[in-house]
Amino acid sequence: MVGAAIVRDGRVLAQRRAAPPELAGRWELPGGRVEPGESEPAALRRECREELGALITVCGRLGADVLLPGSSSGAVLRVYRAAVVPGSPEPRAVEHAGLRWVAGRELAELDWLNADRVLLPDLAILL
Repeated sequence: MVGAAIVRDGRVLAQRRAAPPELAGRWELPGGRVEPGESEPAALRRECREELGALITVCGRLGADVLLPGSSSGAVLRVYRAAVVPGSPEPRAVEHAGLRWVAGRELAELDWLNADRVLLPDLAILL
């Protein structure tokens, strides 16, 4: 799994889950699965087009790999710094209940998914 820490004006983009019911209402970074034969940056660009309707530039890694809870196969989340491509449509909630640009001082106020919560110290430093 890959995630994007999309930063603009000192804020990171978070999206609020709509489903499944046990995760609905919680917050996460945009991203998703890496398809076979796809690089992690390519997966992030695809996922952000699908989830946000926006084009992104993928930069370097953020933080360490995060073991995904309940993963019997040892699956991890890898997060990359990213930015919206100039001239791209404004990100919108295509598959989620909402979006929010979050400042560093606001990070702890959101009910993050557990894997994303591990990265809050790294996000705070980034912002």
